[in-house]
Amino acid sequence: MNLKIAIQGIESSFHDMAVKKMFPKKEIELIKCTSFEKVTESINNLSADFGVLAIENTIAGSILPNYNLIDESGLVIMDEVFLNIQMYMMALESETIHDVLEIHSHPVALLQCKNYLRKIPPHIKIIEGADTASEAKKIKEQNLKGIAAIAGKQVAEKFGLKILESKIQNNSENQTRFVLIGKEIKTTTREANKATLKFKLDHRVGSLSNVLQLFSTFEISLTKIQSLPIVGEPWQYSFFVDVVFKDYKLFKDVIKVLEKAVKELKVVGAYNQNFENKPSQLLNKTINEK
Repeated sequence: MNLKIAIQGIESSFHDMAVKKMFPKKEIELIKCTSFEKVTESINNLSADFGVLAIENTIAGSILPNYNLIDESGLVIMDEVFLNIQMYMMALESETIHDVLEIHSHPVALLQCKNYLRKIPPHIKIIEGADTASEAKKIKEQNLKGIAAIAGKQVAEKFGLKILESKIQNNSENQTRFVLIGKEIKTTTREANKATLKFKLDHRVGSLSNVLQLFSTFEISLTKIQSLPIVGEPWQYSFFVDVVFKDYKLFKDVIKVLEKAVKELKVVGAYNQNFENKPSQLLNKTINEK
């Protein structure tokens, strides 16, 4: 039985590549969505088994709305994967760089290439589009002259477009972290060594430093902290943090202590740290129980 995975975008997009990294030996049916919101909706209405979302980029930073999307949709993070992102500008085979009047791509992709885009002639328009691959596909299908797209090299190969400029992202070590999300399943997570947490603090002086000290005391490494404003509560913030630990049982004990130290706490996901992009045993167990 095929796994149904929802992504924002289409085949050959970076999200599609992330899915292939996560499930190299699985038969996958892509549920292609026009927005990140549609990804979470597809999981909750059972159109998809899981979804894959970009969560942060080494140039553009955190994709903040996606943190709220995962939280508000009641879904959890189950795995992660990291892709090296190289950006290329592409157009129809007949075009040259001098023919380009508009450049289309996803807003995050454009942000990753802002140094290059600052140098282009002022008459060229920068257009934010649905996603990298869809903008390139549209150029091919509609035979759009004077229009270029910014996307991955695999997109040019997929749709038969000519590469006009190569590796135009701001940094050669540009990486994006993608997470696998799905409905929470009652299964063992003893193999997990990483977690994403959300918490709210009260107004006591030193509340945040007390939480950070708690992690340090129990040798739980804080690898990321991100604050997001709470809608309807001006100047109040939720904190999303990623932590890495060696002992899952100890992590669970720390969570019990942390619950008493904060106003509100939620474990958004416990999974395997995955810098090497290996299919995790923890993920396989989750899928087998689905």
